[in-house]
Amino acid sequence: MADAEPQSGSSTEHDATNVPPEFTFTLPKKEISMVPDMGKWKRSQAYADYMGFILTLNEGVKGKKLTCEYNISETVAKLLDLLATLDRWIDETPPVDQPSRFGNKAYRFWYAKLDQEAEALVAAVLPEHSAPAAPEIAVYLKEAVGNATRIDYGTGHEAAFAAFLCCLCKVGALTADDQMAIVFNVFNRYLEVMRKLQKTYRMEPAGSQGVWGLDDFQFLPFIWGSAQLVGHPTLEPRHFVEEKVVNEHYPDYMFLECIKFINEMKTGPFAEHSNQLWNISAVPNWAKVNQGLIRMYKAECLEKFPVIQHFKFGSLLSVQPVVKP
Repeated sequence: MADAEPQSGSSTEHDATNVPPEFTFTLPKKEISMVPDMGKWKRSQAYADYMGFILTLNEGVKGKKLTCEYNISETVAKLLDLLATLDRWIDETPPVDQPSRFGNKAYRFWYAKLDQEAEALVAAVLPEHSAPAAPEIAVYLKEAVGNATRIDYGTGHEAAFAAFLCCLCKVGALTADDQMAIVFNVFNRYLEVMRKLQKTYRMEPAGSQGVWGLDDFQFLPFIWGSAQLVGHPTLEPRHFVEEKVVNEHYPDYMFLECIKFINEMKTGPFAEHSNQLWNISAVPNWAKVNQGLIRMYKAECLEKFPVIQHFKFGSLLSVQPVVKP
């Protein structure tokens, strides 16, 4: 994946006995502690790599259905096993009876299990030559499922999962051939598990802007989902507010799958509970929707201190400034 490969110019095809030489793996940590630090984030190699990764995948899924054919590599199959394990743990950790309606404390037991097992889960996904990266990459997996103290979940956690996948690309575990499977298989399965977490443990939306935000919990599936619909011969943005259209086409399109989930979770007129999405339905075509959502994602998520203060930087996603050629 051109934008997500190591920056030293060497290939990710390393001898199986060697760690990719450009990385000295380290446990990621927070570097953005005050609002003025946001400039450091915007100039960082991590920001360039992260945005490059998001945009590369955006191009890779343009005009493609979820149900189209694509390659499933060994790493993708292992990632799906990892997500199936997280899903199974939810079944094994039922909600507890408690007076508060939101933030069921059983989530903390579920999270404690992940905290304990994350490194082993990641090690099982990595090829042998990338094995030393497991502790570093596992940090992003633990960050990707919500916060155990607040029992909430939001776009910062979603970004950690994208960062997790980006790291797997940087160590050569995922390759350019995996682009469609990363979005349609791995990320889509991740969404299913997160929705199950949100419903089961009644997680609070982290940093939600209510009706003024795009969605309580997610953002990336709207970007990639709108890319899928670019150039569609019959479906236009105005159609996604029609429940009949959503129910008919959601198995093929991530964007409509997201709308279906919102329709299941919220009551009342769509224009009231999801005002931003309602506004988007007036945009004339999907290419404009896609471009607008990318701009909005940068402004509302990646340039917001409350989201980025939690982002962690290591050797794979470095806080160091981009080196200009």
